[in-house]
Amino acid sequence: MLWIGTRKGIFTLRPDGARSAWTLDGPQFLGHIAHHVVADPRDGASVLAAMRAGHLGPTVMRSTDGGRTWAEASRPPAFRTGEPLARTLGKVFWLTPGHTNRPGQWFAGGSPQGLFVTDDGGDTWSPVDGWNDHEMWTTWCEWPEQQTPDGSMLHSVNVDPRDPRHLYLGLSGGGVFETTDGGTEWAPLNLGVYAPFLPDPDCPYGHDPHCVRLHPRQPDRLYQQNHCGIYRIDRPEDRWTRIGDNMPSDVGDIGFPIELHPADPDTVWVFPMDGTDVWPRTSPDGRPAVFRSRDAGASWTRCDAGLPERGWFTVKRQAMTTDQHAESVGVYVGTTSGELWASLDEGDHWTCLAAHLPEIYSVEWAEPA
Repeated sequence: MLWIGTRKGIFTLRPDGARSAWTLDGPQFLGHIAHHVVADPRDGASVLAAMRAGHLGPTVMRSTDGGRTWAEASRPPAFRTGEPLARTLGKVFWLTPGHTNRPGQWFAGGSPQGLFVTDDGGDTWSPVDGWNDHEMWTTWCEWPEQQTPDGSMLHSVNVDPRDPRHLYLGLSGGGVFETTDGGTEWAPLNLGVYAPFLPDPDCPYGHDPHCVRLHPRQPDRLYQQNHCGIYRIDRPEDRWTRIGDNMPSDVGDIGFPIELHPADPDTVWVFPMDGTDVWPRTSPDGRPAVFRSRDAGASWTRCDAGLPERGWFTVKRQAMTTDQHAESVGVYVGTTSGELWASLDEGDHWTCLAAHLPEIYSVEWAEPA
């Protein structure tokens, strides 16, 4: 099934066995902002939702029965009270399940760029002090200026499947950062990323990644959709390569989401948007398309069969996902105009599964228990 987080609540789409018929359910939490809704792949029953409940502020809602019933976290993510910086969490923005060897552990990213962790399935949350209180935090993070249009935020928490202490995360703005000790020490990982708004083109921080993905089958490979292009890195290299240079020049390589094939580290999808002038945040020339690479970014193919010939929308960073179908992976995108599009042949053809939803913030696939 698909979990869909929107500006006005949570919806679900459930397919039949052939993925040919879909049932839309919801909304739950109508009127509340659902920034990110994620099912736990480790147990197949738990679901967490990063919510902003009306005027009551940010919180996390949790379900242990696949979304039939929900309870608010008894201690939601928050900065420590009385801290010298006097930071207040504006929203919980991103959720990531922890390592398979640490059931119950989740990470949450917030705005401003705080990192939080739970070890009891999302009921009680604590700040990751090694990050939030790092001596470089105010240098690395856009704070308190909040220079990005939707507010500065921490997102893209990636856990190395080989080592629960090895994490990558993204800051908008700030860049990509890495820890190898569970979150005590951190280092920037931004060399090679184009950033014309920075005084030094090789500045180690201050960048604006939109979405960062680590491949589960090849965890030394990461992809990044940045404010300034599409990139790939293969560790232990410490410099990103701009694979977006291979996109058509009339489309460019600016966008929000980037999604990876669950089994093939060389296959990746992006949804470009118009990044010129005032950043209208619509498809380039109003012609929406997904672009797919089968060779790790060396070349790209436009995939727009079935999509509208003209459409003035875009896709946010959490609003693209894939399923786990063995023969032909499904790719799903949710738009800012409230449509959910699906391709069951890895991008070749697209079908609209739902329309007239609220603005879609996130789309995540969940496998049954």
